[in-house]
Amino acid sequence: MKVSDPNNPNEKKKMIAAGALGLVAIIVLGYVFFGGSSKPSSNNVAGTRPSPTPRTAPGPQPTPGDQGGEDLSIYQPISYNGTVPAVSEADRNIFSFYEPPPPTPKPVYIPTPSPTPTPPLVASAVSPPSVFARTPADFSLQVMGDKFTPAVKIVIDGREMQTRFVSAQQLFTTVPMGMITNPGTRSIMARSSDGKLYSNTLTLTVTPPPVPNFSYVGIIGKPHFNDTAVLQDKASKEVMNVQRGDVIGGRFRIVSISEREVKVIDTTLKITTTIPFSTDQTSTGPYRPPVRTDDEPQ
Repeated sequence: MKVSDPNNPNEKKKMIAAGALGLVAIIVLGYVFFGGSSKPSSNNVAGTRPSPTPRTAPGPQPTPGDQGGEDLSIYQPISYNGTVPAVSEADRNIFSFYEPPPPTPKPVYIPTPSPTPTPPLVASAVSPPSVFARTPADFSLQVMGDKFTPAVKIVIDGREMQTRFVSAQQLFTTVPMGMITNPGTRSIMARSSDGKLYSNTLTLTVTPPPVPNFSYVGIIGKPHFNDTAVLQDKASKEVMNVQRGDVIGGRFRIVSISEREVKVIDTTLKITTTIPFSTDQTSTGPYRPPVRTDDEPQ
């Protein structure tokens, strides 16, 4: 079998291509072995890859101008002093709105209380310790204590009273009835006019006076204005007819009778009290019993 036909055009082209490739191969091999060996190789012949950490010979380091003629002074070191941002807490919602912390409470300054000075005078008791309001007469008041002097006066609710000095333990004064018109308490102390001598404060109690436990529910008119009042006991609901001079409740005497009120006086305390006319709870106006005259002949 014939391998190739020289007269075939395709075969001729193949032969020419093979010869050209051979010539190129011979030129490349000659350049590698002869032409490339004239220059020193900068790479290590034994290795195909440079070492990751180049080793330098001991001795002084070359200056930037000595390294192959390349000026490295244009390169500046970079210094970064930034801080790392703080990491948010694990249990905190980073998408929530910022809530400012509560303000720090300011310390409250409480001044140290100064001790109350001890009064130079001593008031220990007052006699009487209590009186009834609306007492119809002035009454004597005695203050007992210690270290009193003739310059000391009894003071009631800030009002300086005419005082009689008895001893260093006893003072007297007269209280007008106008100072005990209303129930309540009155402050009592001993004090000099210049205020240098003063005592502690005592209390005089003014209590409401006793009142009759009756209601005024009606009136019976008679000739010559000798009217009869109809009273009802609030406790027993008993109704009684009374006239001027009668005593009710064992201590209250009837003083006057009118359509508006019945006036009585306490036979013990001499305090006058009025019983206002009561209205009927089931009607719109005041209750009035039938008015009659005395049946006795004139």
